Amino acid sequence: QVTLVESGGGLVQAGGSLRLSCAASRRSFSTYNTGWFRQAPGKEREFVSAISSIGGRTYYADSVKGRFTTSRDNAKNTVYLQMNSLKPEDTAVYYCAAGRNELGSRSDYDYWGQGTQVTVSS
Repeated sequence: QVTLVESGGGLVQAGGSLRLSCAASRRSFSTYNTGWFRQAPGKEREFVSAISSIGGRTYYADSVKGRFTTSRDNAKNTVYLQMNSLKPEDTAVYYCAAGRNELGSRSDYDYWGQGTQVTVSS
């Protein structure tokens, strides 16, 4: 069992930056592949980014490429999502997820956090 806790969300003006963190409860978190997803009001959850456990391969949705960067610190059992040049359309609840398989943009992860709200004002 892995418990994931996101933090770092908040209110920011368009063009600003935020860094989301996802802390995991499990020491073997370095062996888990992780992903970030988001869900805006009235919309389906969508893939944002992912990073593999081995090799640190990264994947990004086209809508965030060049603006968002995902990374991980296995010593801290934490993954990050650095979000720059934020736009109002980035407003959503952001979730991190983890699983044993490298899924890329797929969403069938084993574990999910509770989410953190990101609001970008125009």
